[in-house]
Amino acid sequence: MRQLHPHLFSEIDIGPMRVRNRILSTGHQTYLSRGGRPSEHMVAYHEARARGGAGLIITESARFHESSLSDAPDLTIHEDSAIAPFAALAEAVHRHGARIIGQLSHAGRVTRRMGDGMRGIVYAPSPVAEHRNHVVPREMPAGMVEEVIAAAAEGARRYRDAGYDGVELMASHGLLFAQFLNPRVNRRSDRFGGALENRMRPLADSLAAIRRSVGPGMALGLRISAEELELDGLERPEVIEICHRLAGAGLVDYINVTIGSMAGLGSSVHVVPPMELSPAYVATGAAAIRAALDIPVLVAGRINDSGVAERVLAAGQADMVAMTRALITDPDLPNKVLTGRMDEVRACIGCNQACIGHFHSGHAISCIQSPRTGRELRLPGPETARHPLKVMVVGGGPAGLRAAITAAEDGHDVTLHEAAPAPGGQARLAQMLPGRAEFGGLITNLLGEAGRLGITLKTGSRVDAAMITAEAPDFVVLATGSTMLPPEIEGEGTVLPFEEVLTGRARTGARVLVCDWRCDWVGIGMAMRLAAEGCHVRLAVNGATAGQTIPQYVRDHWIGRLHEAGIEVIPYARLFGVEDGTAYLAHAASDQPILCEEVDSVVLINGRASDTALADEVARLGLPCVCVGDCNTARTAEEAIFEGLAMTRRALRKVTPPCPAEAS
Repeated sequence: MRQLHPHLFSEIDIGPMRVRNRILSTGHQTYLSRGGRPSEHMVAYHEARARGGAGLIITESARFHESSLSDAPDLTIHEDSAIAPFAALAEAVHRHGARIIGQLSHAGRVTRRMGDGMRGIVYAPSPVAEHRNHVVPREMPAGMVEEVIAAAAEGARRYRDAGYDGVELMASHGLLFAQFLNPRVNRRSDRFGGALENRMRPLADSLAAIRRSVGPGMALGLRISAEELELDGLERPEVIEICHRLAGAGLVDYINVTIGSMAGLGSSVHVVPPMELSPAYVATGAAAIRAALDIPVLVAGRINDSGVAERVLAAGQADMVAMTRALITDPDLPNKVLTGRMDEVRACIGCNQACIGHFHSGHAISCIQSPRTGRELRLPGPETARHPLKVMVVGGGPAGLRAAITAAEDGHDVTLHEAAPAPGGQARLAQMLPGRAEFGGLITNLLGEAGRLGITLKTGSRVDAAMITAEAPDFVVLATGSTMLPPEIEGEGTVLPFEEVLTGRARTGARVLVCDWRCDWVGIGMAMRLAAEGCHVRLAVNGATAGQTIPQYVRDHWIGRLHEAGIEVIPYARLFGVEDGTAYLAHAASDQPILCEEVDSVVLINGRASDTALADEVARLGLPCVCVGDCNTARTAEEAIFEGLAMTRRALRKVTPPCPAEAS
């Protein structure tokens, strides 16, 4: 309700554009394009957020000059054939009362620029090495700089012709225009280098050309990092001066503030800050920029709660707040908050697994908690079943909870049985790792939904074939999870399962070797926790690096923290024996021995095997049944929740289709 968050739900004028509230979805890569154009899936994705009440949607960075094109499924707007697909997207957003702005971007040196399986020619202001993609670019010829300026104006004109409300030029995260601004990266001696006025020329001339191209009727903004937090990155006083000059010259209607750089391993974590970083921590940088300007300042960075967003606005740190990942998790968040349904909001937990994590793996955006995100046209929503069934769900981890919710949404009578004293499964362990407490919000969100749907939850309830026969359900969902594989090692030394150590049921000695087969969060978290408790810790991983299987920005962040904590990481290491204070490992690529001496305790993080015992029994009973989550194959919460929704809904609708009046 407006009284609850009066700043968040007040209108704002940005240049010629009036926006209904202060909630913003910033430009972020969805990989929902087709042939460089917005696809029907991208339209549905952004329309869902407009329908859910967002005030402003900025669509992802579009490449506008041929020197930035690659085989990646990015948006491109360098040809007039792009206008119609972008127009369809703008129309869908406007249909629900939201505003839409399009980004223009050129990566400069921050790219591998892959094409046809090969690395292409990379252009930047100067041949200064980039440290994440390991690129030394070619200096962009002055004539090409002029081409880029003209192409930006043409790209903006295409946004105008598509019916967009504004254009945002990207000089954030160490991208091309930021590279020109930075004297440590721009070492040119021509009119595009040297003094600040010259270094600003490509950006300022592009903004001026865009304004001439689109006229006064569109909002024109700049996205920039308040500081890049990189050794050779832009620093806050430099950024404030740049923004002050641009605003003073009337070249921009707003500044969209972020933080960090894509050019380095350490600073890139700030591009999409995970749960380990404090909420709204970028707001202080935005406030410093806002104090120097008289135009609206927008801010992004870990604002996933409406209360936090309201405080940023009330404190005058920014004029509009980006709740991008919060809207990825729950596109209806604005409407829910506005109508006082705060307890119905599915809160983002900042895990980064299916948003930026999917981008880094080359897949379309989604959310581990909200499988329909990015799949709006592919995954069916709730529809009342023709004949409601009595559904028994066995297992109260993420898969079982999501399955129970899915069945209840379709009108079935659902009882969920969990053998443990509390539901949550592996997620309850995950939240106990350092910096991962917010992961427990996943269970909080699921339990809240289950409660509102009236699902019967029975804990301490171990299900067997006899109970199933006695309960006589019409349909069974098995979400029985997995168990850790027993160690297959030689020697008499003690090996402790990580669950025992994490929950305090086992204590380690002072000198600990953590042996991590999984190469995910757990090994890193266990090593950091034990080091914080005063242990001398070594981390042996059965892969190329610690955290090999987790999203790269977060992985690199935690590898930095391991180094700071003095934890030795031993890569390519597989445990095969423990005896008399020595752990015997084998190099995973060469089979040569690796000896770790003076080890008091070995903590093992092993693979997990599916628990299929009950599935075999249910099959003999002949009941309709579906297995979801780890009891199929042990994976992550993302797959568990996806299967809990998709496989449960599909299986139930084979048994009893939706009512005809509601079928889509």
